[in-house]
Amino acid sequence: MAQHYYTVSWDQLHRDSKALAWRLITLRPFTGIVAITRGGLIPAAIVARELECRLIETVSIVTYDEEVRGVPVVTKPPVAAGDGTGFLIIDDLVDTGTTARQVRGLLPRAHFATVYAKPAGKALVDTFITEVSQDTWILFPWDTEAQFIAPLARQG
Repeated sequence: MAQHYYTVSWDQLHRDSKALAWRLITLRPFTGIVAITRGGLIPAAIVARELECRLIETVSIVTYDEEVRGVPVVTKPPVAAGDGTGFLIIDDLVDTGTTARQVRGLLPRAHFATVYAKPAGKALVDTFITEVSQDTWILFPWDTEAQFIAPLARQG
């Protein structure tokens, strides 16, 4: 279990993904983008829009079951990206680097960018926006929903 939780709203994710595009714009043009599914899909769509990049490929690597990390399994390779030449890899987060190492092995010539980065994995990406502590679990907007919480005075 994580020590800390950090909730990211849809608005914040959009702002942070757009900030990532601002950092990447000087590196364009890119032939295409490879979104790491599922977390990288929405940031990749935002970055693709901002960079006016129409070719979006995906790679699917299953690493987590809830908050438990397992052995990474490539369930869908990024065939259209070749060795990554001219491609931009986008993910929401680099954590321990397990997924990043797998993707780097598949696309060694691509530029790798994430919105958020933890210390154990940040050296594996070329560009990121925000660093968060290793013991923080980011709650992305697709994993949460708003609900009523009783006032503190009512909580024992």
